Amino acid sequence: MRRLLLSNDDGVHAPGLRALHDALVPHARLRVVAPDRDKSGASNSLTLSRPLSLTDMDNGFYSVDGTPADCVYLGVNGLWDEKPDLVISGINHGGNLGDDVLYSGTVAAAMEGRNLGMAAIAMSLVGSRHFDTAGRVAASLVGAADQLSLPPRSLLNVNVPDLPWDEIRGFRVTRMGYRGPATRPLEVRDPRGRVRWWIAAAGENADDGADTDFAAVEAGYVSITPLQTDLTRHAAIADVQGWLDAFT
Repeated sequence: MRRLLLSNDDGVHAPGLRALHDALVPHARLRVVAPDRDKSGASNSLTLSRPLSLTDMDNGFYSVDGTPADCVYLGVNGLWDEKPDLVISGINHGGNLGDDVLYSGTVAAAMEGRNLGMAAIAMSLVGSRHFDTAGRVAASLVGAADQLSLPPRSLLNVNVPDLPWDEIRGFRVTRMGYRGPATRPLEVRDPRGRVRWWIAAAGENADDGADTDFAAVEAGYVSITPLQTDLTRHAAIADVQGWLDAFT
């Protein structure tokens, strides 16, 4: 039976993680390693300044006092004899659309699995109600995962509309859209009168064309975006070389 490693960034107690586990347990052997608290926005960070604690919970999940990438690193490397066949991260409480992937701990957990040689999927629900729908989507994708061949250093970013299963219109392969700049941070004062700052909400959609993840979810489709971990802007290499040659 297929071996899956599940993780997330919302924390080991998050309802999306439980929904993912319950949807996949009939189809695979599961191991769940997730942060002991909400680590949303942690991106690909690893904890290098201290050792990590792994706690075996009563429900069979494992919690880690670290980041999503820490969890996948520990889940793949050295804790158990068998490595997973597939890493699935989620189900995130809220979408990871467009530029969100740069900050997302959900995507980072999947990316860490991919960096360690595993096939990987990041799962997000664009809302907070219908985790059962996202779980059914995850089960469908896992059932067909053997037939998917991705280039090296690739993973799938999946965003599910927050709708009942019978209202999902289908699946679309998409590209990342882009957001505009974020709004200004919110200034607050703590009880001692000191100034503190809340990071503000993400910017409005700047590119939500028909082929983007934004548009697919808005239309009621599950968005599946192939991502790559190679961030090189290959099309710009010649331009940068010409610029460099001009003054060196």
